[in-house]
Amino acid sequence: MSYRVPQPVPQVILDDIRGAQKMLSGVSRVTPMEGSRYLSSLTFSPVHLKCENLQRTGSFKLRGAYVRIAGLRPEQRAAGVVAASAGNHAQGVALASSLLGVRSTVFMPVGAPLPKVAATQEYGAEVRMHGQVVDETLAAAQEYADRTGAVFIHPFDHRDIIAGQGTVGLEILEQCPEVRTILVGIGGGGLAAGVAVAVKALRPDVKVIGVQAAGAAAYPPSLLVGHPVSIDNPTTMADGIKVGRPGDIPFKIIGELLDDVRTVSEDALSSALLLCLERAKLVVEPAGCSPVAALLSEPELYDGGPVVAVLSGGNVDPLLLQRILRHGMAAAGRYLSLRLRVADRPGALAGLLGVLSEVDANVLDVSHVRTDPRLGLTEVEVELHLETKGPEHCAEVARSLHSAGYKVMS
Repeated sequence: MSYRVPQPVPQVILDDIRGAQKMLSGVSRVTPMEGSRYLSSLTFSPVHLKCENLQRTGSFKLRGAYVRIAGLRPEQRAAGVVAASAGNHAQGVALASSLLGVRSTVFMPVGAPLPKVAATQEYGAEVRMHGQVVDETLAAAQEYADRTGAVFIHPFDHRDIIAGQGTVGLEILEQCPEVRTILVGIGGGGLAAGVAVAVKALRPDVKVIGVQAAGAAAYPPSLLVGHPVSIDNPTTMADGIKVGRPGDIPFKIIGELLDDVRTVSEDALSSALLLCLERAKLVVEPAGCSPVAALLSEPELYDGGPVVAVLSGGNVDPLLLQRILRHGMAAAGRYLSLRLRVADRPGALAGLLGVLSEVDANVLDVSHVRTDPRLGLTEVEVELHLETKGPEHCAEVARSLHSAGYKVMS
């Protein structure tokens, strides 16, 4: 019987990240740091947003992709590179390859958002659509690499990728030297691992906390047992951190250096996206909003000094954005759906709408149901979708309807 000998996990050190920073000079942007008055008022500590959504290609992924491809030997560059991604990593690899004069092929899942496919092509990559889920796409990319000799550029499980992403941590310390806590989203773990290496080497007193979507949280169970484990069917709107298994290299770093990993709900993610859009005037994708979602969910945990939340990306499909905004407004009490029964006679609907008008509720949609066997002969069920001003306004609407004699069913 033969046994597989465990391979040592490559280390990433501060010098690697400093070298990556020099390599990225003139390539990636030093993204801005913006203060958030609203989040600061919730946490009773200054909160700053590290805007990687304003990075070239719309996310931090360019940093690691460029460092990885720039480090290839001449014969490897000549063979080209291949990657698999639903969006951000695809665009980072495409642009990095174009800047370095390397041929790139990117596999994307069937059904990937058209704007992300178009952007990847415009950055210079050949795009091939394969698979319904990212695991199938990754397998196709790996098969292509084995068959053609192209170098597979992993999205997070490589020391050069982690070193490139770690430059975000160096910038945070330069831009906000008084920082006490850094929040960063985790998918496979490349960004969080890189930030942790950079920050803990220079400022071990600073807390680095990872954030995962609750429906795709592979790190908590993995950290519990001490090795990466897979979760079945990860489900979240935050596709940028929808990863079913931690990377081996990031996992080791995160297990040693991160102070905590917290999870956030889908409601919190959509509310965070809405807040970034309305208050900060920033378009941020759900994965990029995860640190803000953590602040919204438990603001009392972050009152120990300045907090930096890394907005890791801003590539969100417009159709998805529309749905998320609707979900976020509902979660924030800005939409209200009601069903109630009224008399089936002329003027009954006008009377109902009059009550809603008096409390300044904006009617978005009205539908009638007359054929339900549960209705009386003289009844009609009315379903209303309203735009409201928040939870208190929703409660006011319900009270007004009750006072007017209407029985709200849902």
